[in-house]
Amino acid sequence: MSMTSLLVALIAVCESVGVGLVGMVVLRLLRKYPVGYSLVAVIIITVYAINTSALTVVLVARSAQLPADLLLAVVLIAGAVAIGVGLVLGRSVMNGSRQLTDATRSLGQRHRFQQPADLPSAEFAELAQELRITSDKLAESRRREQAMDASRRRLVAWISHDLRSPLARLRAVTESIEDGVVDDLPDYCRKIRGDTEVLSEMVDDLFELSRIQSGTLRLAPRMVALDDLISDEVAALEVVAGDRGISLRARTIEPIVVNVDDRAFTRVFNNLLGNAIRYAPEGSTVTVDIRAVAGWAAVAVSDECGGIPESDLASVFDMGWRGEDRRTRGSSGGGLGLAIVQGLVQAHNGNVSVRNVPGGCCFEVRLPLPAA
Repeated sequence: MSMTSLLVALIAVCESVGVGLVGMVVLRLLRKYPVGYSLVAVIIITVYAINTSALTVVLVARSAQLPADLLLAVVLIAGAVAIGVGLVLGRSVMNGSRQLTDATRSLGQRHRFQQPADLPSAEFAELAQELRITSDKLAESRRREQAMDASRRRLVAWISHDLRSPLARLRAVTESIEDGVVDDLPDYCRKIRGDTEVLSEMVDDLFELSRIQSGTLRLAPRMVALDDLISDEVAALEVVAGDRGISLRARTIEPIVVNVDDRAFTRVFNNLLGNAIRYAPEGSTVTVDIRAVAGWAAVAVSDECGGIPESDLASVFDMGWRGEDRRTRGSSGGGLGLAIVQGLVQAHNGNVSVRNVPGGCCFEVRLPLPAA
């Protein structure tokens, strides 16, 4: 049976287009997989389109002997369809690459990576996921940097304010001594000493905080009985608490040994207990609890200060934070105590947190217990 070239071309076109449409559906389904799968699919589609068209022409012609020009036409048509499928894949890959490029370029403008919705392969999706994670990390880093910058500005403002008062008093006292109008020289000397102690404490706090933040803090950890360390601090501050009409007591004390720098943690608990005594109202109680909790040594210092506003809880350990209500109580210092506490605790692989409790707030220090 003879067959015209037009009929052969029509059969080849129909078969190849059908295979090509199936191939495009397959490529669409393979978008969630590596691009290598799509490349293999294009090769299979090409071979299948050629063989299917040739086989169909042979069956229709009922003869395995076909003229060379007919076979060439079948191969060219099937090849053209395969090239079209390959171009579709290539265009999809190029579009995905362009979308990722545009999204990456806009990263610095929007501060967040906008992940394209429809990517051509798993590699592109994985790359977009990594870029999104990196974008989130950059945004978080930028947020911390802005918070740190705001904290530094606040610290400079408050330090300047707190330095101005003792310096003004020192100047007034020294001018009075120079003018010879001093009636009670020992009393003036005590005032000078008190102001110099305040200034010395602020300078010491700044120096300690700078060492913590710069990573130059040198610790000498050793095995320390935590209950003994805190009991010594409670005993040392009982007189100060008594003068303010505050009861300072240890409530739950478990014998716990931790590997810490005892000098550093003397300062940690001195700051926490001192803050609690300073801001607790007269007639209230400051309590200390020491427990072992799931591999951690937990030390809780609770007071009856009335609590900290919820909006301020996240800023308690920022440099210079003292809170609006605390500034109105005439607190001294630059608000570095809690920032130093956090830095020293974190230097020992621990953590410190604050939460409101009925009638007041509770600061909790957690330190890892040494392995048995």
